[in-house]
Amino acid sequence: MKMKVMKVMKVWELLLILSCVSADIIHENLYVNGCSESDGEDMYALDGEEMYYADFTNKRGVYPQPDFIDPIRYSEGVFQNSQAQLENCKQNLKVAQEAYKDIPLKFDPPSSTIIYPKDKVELGEKNTLICHVTGFYPAPVEVSWTKNGQKVTEGTSINVPFPNTDGSFRQSSRLEFIPQQGDIYSCRVTHPATQPLTRFWDVEVQQPGVGPAVFCGLGLTVGLLGVAAGTFFLIKGNECS
Repeated sequence: MKMKVMKVMKVWELLLILSCVSADIIHENLYVNGCSESDGEDMYALDGEEMYYADFTNKRGVYPQPDFIDPIRYSEGVFQNSQAQLENCKQNLKVAQEAYKDIPLKFDPPSSTIIYPKDKVELGEKNTLICHVTGFYPAPVEVSWTKNGQKVTEGTSINVPFPNTDGSFRQSSRLEFIPQQGDIYSCRVTHPATQPLTRFWDVEVQQPGVGPAVFCGLGLTVGLLGVAAGTFFLIKGNECS
């Protein structure tokens, strides 16, 4: 069993990442524990998928995987353990702040921001828009949504930052919505390394059968006009001879 440990320390944040990979690289476990003076993160992942994270605001553990896949559930008391890890992290943070107070912070802006629907878009059918941001440091980013220029908060959510292999982070925000023809949505991403980035997505759903029927009708019309023109010139040619 090989163990890789990476510690990232900044003036206001302490982050510990443990990645455990077997010799045959069958599965990869990831544990992220981090904190600032006012917040914290405690997260477990398996093969790039979040299995559990601590919601310290609402004081509960969250299992983001859907129930129908029969996800892993950790032992009772896992959130209490996350709270203990948070307190331990904050104590270590105080020590790190003194030891690394003169080290300048490094900021990396998001390298990619995309917005896309989770499922095939059907008018009037509930769906989810996803705004995916990656390549930024430090975490997290802030994401806000609009519909037709108006800010939207209902039905929105955002996951905890997930580390990339290069030390940067990725994060996704979601908006539950019901597509209506012509609606325009946007997600606005804010990060201290750059100006806010905005991506737009608009509802354009082609009615079933309209496209093929239009092109088929157009082709038939052009074909009939061609036949008519050919017949006309053929008759005129015979009259001249």
